[in-house]
Amino acid sequence: MIDAYEDPGTPDRRGGARYLWWLVCCQPGRSVAGAVLGSVWLVLMASAPYLLSKAVDEGLEPGDTAALAGWTTALFVVGAGNAWVSIMRHRTMTRVRMDANFRTVKVVVGQAVRLGAALPRRVGAGEVVTVGVGDVGTVASALTVIGPGVGSLVVYVVVAGLLLSVSPLLAGVVLLGMPVVAVLVGPLMARLQGAESEYRERQGVLTARIGDLAGGLRVLNGLGGKRLFADAFARDSQRLRAQGYRVGSVTSWMQALGVGLPTVFLAVVTWLAARLAAQGELTVGELVSVYGYVAVLVGPVAFLVEMGYELSRGVVAARRVVRLLRLEPEPDTGTAEAPAEPSVLEDPASGVRVAPGRLTALAGARPADAAEVVDRLGRYTPSDVTWGGVRLDAVALEQVRARILVADNEADLFAGSLREVVGGRRGRSPEEERRALRAAAAEDVVQGLPEGLDSPVAAQGRSLSGGQRQRVRLVRALLADPEVLLAVEPTSALDAHTEAAIAGRLRAARAGRTTVVTSTSPLLLDHADTVHYLVDGKVAASGPHRSLLATEPGYRALVARDPDDDEDDGGASGGVKVRGGQAAPGAEGTEGVEEVLR
Repeated sequence: MIDAYEDPGTPDRRGGARYLWWLVCCQPGRSVAGAVLGSVWLVLMASAPYLLSKAVDEGLEPGDTAALAGWTTALFVVGAGNAWVSIMRHRTMTRVRMDANFRTVKVVVGQAVRLGAALPRRVGAGEVVTVGVGDVGTVASALTVIGPGVGSLVVYVVVAGLLLSVSPLLAGVVLLGMPVVAVLVGPLMARLQGAESEYRERQGVLTARIGDLAGGLRVLNGLGGKRLFADAFARDSQRLRAQGYRVGSVTSWMQALGVGLPTVFLAVVTWLAARLAAQGELTVGELVSVYGYVAVLVGPVAFLVEMGYELSRGVVAARRVVRLLRLEPEPDTGTAEAPAEPSVLEDPASGVRVAPGRLTALAGARPADAAEVVDRLGRYTPSDVTWGGVRLDAVALEQVRARILVADNEADLFAGSLREVVGGRRGRSPEEERRALRAAAAEDVVQGLPEGLDSPVAAQGRSLSGGQRQRVRLVRALLADPEVLLAVEPTSALDAHTEAAIAGRLRAARAGRTTVVTSTSPLLLDHADTVHYLVDGKVAASGPHRSLLATEPGYRALVARDPDDDEDDGGASGGVKVRGGQAAPGAEGTEGVEEVLR
């Protein structure tokens, strides 16, 4: 199977069927072995009736004990050998499926990493989850066609040939059986693909709904929007259930045909063989062999129906994987060199001007406006932002990412030790770690863990509280020590005491470096060199925090809120916004929620 560090190769992205074929071609030796072992397994199984008929006709009926013993021994040897072949077939096919599973996981994860920040803008979280949780396994299961599928076709031809030596009529009936199965099952396969595709689409939508609900329940509840969201979730659930019933209906017919058709097939051929035996055209041994051949064929025919079912579902799942793999990251058209020295970042769309080496704050009535400015300054959305007089999108992306860091308060945290989580691959000296932990007021986070910085942290920091996760993200950003740090709501989940400590320490920790924070907290704004007050996404006023308090009524109303109001609105600062599929402060009232749901 594919090694964890092995290159998975370049997948064929031309379609679902071509992707499945690429998975087969990635392991040619194992695929051929699976097909050969599956064929030998079923052919040896079909040889049992032949040996049995010989034992009856040449040993049992004439009373030849030696012949009976010989054919019986041959039957035992074939059975024992086939048991070993069956074990090897199963082992080989398990490895084929596991290789396909792991290889698909690697190409999907690699594509997610390749897309980077463009991923959530190009595809919904529910789609990614559905691909990772369901479609990868379905794709792997479809490769069953390699073993029992190929073997079923081979044994079908072999049995038809054996029956031809017994009775051309019976051979003709057997050969005609497969086209009849294809005619009956084929339309159901096409219908299943359509129903399964729609089901997967609705499943992705519902998964996204669950993520949004889990992420923003508190804010939605405070705004009275929980019922609106719950109703939308209920409607999506009902649609998914109805579509699931349609998929189940087609599936049940296919499975019923998989069991029923071979049984009818067996009955027809057995009846014909009995009639021929009664007319003296077949011996007793041949009658036994015909029954055995057809009984053996029940399994392969059922395999072929099951193969069609799995292949149909596999093609649908592979199409979804391919659709994700076809996405391309935003092209890097920049060829200009970044400014040699720290320079001004300027966003014409909002009027925000970030002076180098200063602490700048963005405070907006709608936090979504400030976050959009940060996205433009960090070159995550198209804009006319300039850096030292040069358009930011004209600078090579690698240089932008090396010097400008956007630290989102909901950024992912990967599993590993806390030291690895905050330090990354490069690692930092103990003194650098100590300074960053102090600046983020995160010493107590380390002290509360049994092994300090070496303590394991679960994926997404689930073993930490919300405030601890936010401080860990801030530690990680400070240890990265970028020339320009753009921090989105870095203290929104913290209590006033901790926030005040960070506000004073952050300025000192980033002295001489360009730092931009988005916040409406007076504790943080009071330490900023310049505050840009945003209204409808544009700068309405700029200056020190205390100056704006004295001259701007709107700014004063925004940052000097009554604590009782916070409790009334569920802790949301001005409503809700949706960023990256999560609910967060930003739009007003349930009308905003209704707009989100639309």
